[in-house]
Amino acid sequence: MAEYRQLRFEPPPGATTVLLVRHGESEPLDDDRPFPLIEGQGDPALAAEGIEQAYRVSDRLVLEGVDAVYVTSLCRTVQTAAPLVKRLGLDPVVEPDLREVFLGEWEGGLLRKMMREQGPLARRVLAEQRWEIVPGAESATTFSGRVRRGLERIAVAHPDQHVALFTHGGVVGELLAQATGSDPFAFTGADNGSISEIVVSGPRWIVRRFNDTTHLDGGPTRRLGVSPEN
Repeated sequence: MAEYRQLRFEPPPGATTVLLVRHGESEPLDDDRPFPLIEGQGDPALAAEGIEQAYRVSDRLVLEGVDAVYVTSLCRTVQTAAPLVKRLGLDPVVEPDLREVFLGEWEGGLLRKMMREQGPLARRVLAEQRWEIVPGAESATTFSGRVRRGLERIAVAHPDQHVALFTHGGVVGELLAQATGSDPFAFTGADNGSISEIVVSGPRWIVRRFNDTTHLDGGPTRRLGVSPEN
């Protein structure tokens, strides 16, 4: 008699496994000192806690057989990837289309203050699940289109490979929302240093995990205050 076991998941032939890593915690916003801007977007460096998270991400991903590393044009993703690329001997590739959503008048770190204070506009953004409510912010159509193009370019370039993509919370949320057909903000809660996973097989996107933080929990605190570039 034939037996049919339940087998573990295997990516379809030619598929690309993309590990979506949210950057480590960035430096706090000072009311008197907005973040520097790169092409109009806030570009804070990692805080000491974010540097520690970067090393813990490296400890985790070095065991997962990463074939390529991608970052965005914002320094917090580059710094988070630095310990891993150093250990693997890989050169990170910049994919600018996977940078964070542009927040118009709330750039430079003002988003944090506005969301903490929960004024009428912030409440409306959350209720309607649309960043474009912020004056001058990127439209939902533009944001969703560019991040999709960025991910698809990576998938085409790396069939049958594992790619670590160091990106941003809004991008992680958008990609997973597209993969699942969910509400736009259903996956916006990714923690700093967390790992989510999408398997891209042509037009089919398979979500394998969201907000994996097991590598951040427990264990000794190491390297606080040490730059990943050192």
